[in-house]
Amino acid sequence: MIEKKAVIFDMDGVIIDSEPIHSRVKMDTFAHFGLPFDEADLVHYMGRTSRVIFEDTLQKHGRTDVTAADMAAYKHDHYLEVLESGEIEPVPGSVEFIQRLHAAGIPLALATSSNVRAMNAVLDNFGIRQYFTSILSGGELPESKPHPAIYLISAQRLGVKPEDCMVVEDTTNGIRAAKAAGMYCVAYRNPNSGEQDLSLADEIVDDFRKINV
Repeated sequence: MIEKKAVIFDMDGVIIDSEPIHSRVKMDTFAHFGLPFDEADLVHYMGRTSRVIFEDTLQKHGRTDVTAADMAAYKHDHYLEVLESGEIEPVPGSVEFIQRLHAAGIPLALATSSNVRAMNAVLDNFGIRQYFTSILSGGELPESKPHPAIYLISAQRLGVKPEDCMVVEDTTNGIRAAKAAGMYCVAYRNPNSGEQDLSLADEIVDDFRKINV
C-alpha cells in the first residue's frame, strides 16, 4: 500500500469519460470555422487545453480572420451544451473512490485542463464538489500540462508537500506533469483516452478498486 497524505485528480478520462465527447465537439468546432483537421491527430493533444490545438491549426492554415480564443469559446459553449444534456457519465468507480478517500479524511484536489465552466458543470452535475479542498482549471494558468504548475499549486493549496501527493491521471502529458512536480502518479488506463504512453507512471490500473492509498 502506498501511503500518501493527499490525492489530486485529473478530470477528463479519470472522473468523466469525456474524450469521445471532446473529440466530437472539437471536430464540430473545426467544421464551424471551416478549418480542415484530421480527427486522428486529436490524440496528440490529449491532456492539453483546446486553445493549444486551435492555435496550432490556425497557424498551419494561415488563418487570421479568427482567433484561438474565438474557437475555444465556441467549443466550450458547445461542450457545455452536451455536458448539461446528460450525455456524459462518471467513469465507473471514480465517484465511489472519491467518496472513500474523503471518508478516510484524505484531502483531495481537482487539477484539470478543462475550462472553469466545464469543470464546475461536472462538479455540480455529479454532486462531488464538496469532496474537494482545492479545484483548479488549467484555463486559469499560463501553461498547461505537461507543465507541472497545476499540480504544484494544488499541493500548495492542500498544504501538502509534492512528494506526499498521489496524482490520478490518464494521459501522457498529465503523467509527465505529475512526475515533473515530484509526485507519485497512478495511471488509470481508460480505453477511450486514445493511445497514451503510461510508462512514466508509478503504477497503472484499469479499475479504481485496485488503487490503495
